[in-house]
Amino acid sequence: MAQLQGKKIAFLATDGVEQVELSEPFEAVQKAGANAELVSLEHGRVQGFEHLDKGKTFVVDHVVDDVDASDYDALVLPGGVANPDHLRTSPAAVEFVRSFFEQGKPVGAICHAPWMLVEAGVVDGVRLTSWPSLQTDLRNAGADWVDEEVVTDGGLVTSRKPDDLPAFCAKIVEEFAEGEHAVQRERAGAARS
Repeated sequence: MAQLQGKKIAFLATDGVEQVELSEPFEAVQKAGANAELVSLEHGRVQGFEHLDKGKTFVVDHVVDDVDASDYDALVLPGGVANPDHLRTSPAAVEFVRSFFEQGKPVGAICHAPWMLVEAGVVDGVRLTSWPSLQTDLRNAGADWVDEEVVTDGGLVTSRKPDDLPAFCAKIVEEFAEGEHAVQRERAGAARS
């Protein structure tokens, strides 16, 4: 099961990340042969949460200011309410996400993580899903929001909640194995215009 052998996957998260939405996809891509790295706003550790309760902490591999999308083959954005809310206030984090789309690289986003996609300006005309409370924000940003377990559109994989993780993990491995998607670059270019 080395579908992702030789691939390097970035996981962008900060304090408040929904623990299982970081740990399960991280494990899934590693089992498929990828090298997974946690990118965050600061060095040290990221505080995970199990809904509203503190969970484990995770060691940060790189600070977002020190990396570029060109260093990676794909990106995973875990959810948790506080996680993307903090990340979207960081211009470096937003640019990091946008760069994956500009380079046509596959991205996975679950639960509240699509807030980062709104901030990066990459959802116009994209079919996706998220935690239900984000649907108005996503539709206002031009997305075609649907209530489905897992949705794939041009290299972007989205899911709604922790219960969707088995489908989400399987689909990101599949999409990441495929590699770059030209439609991602086209949409990102149109968004910049």
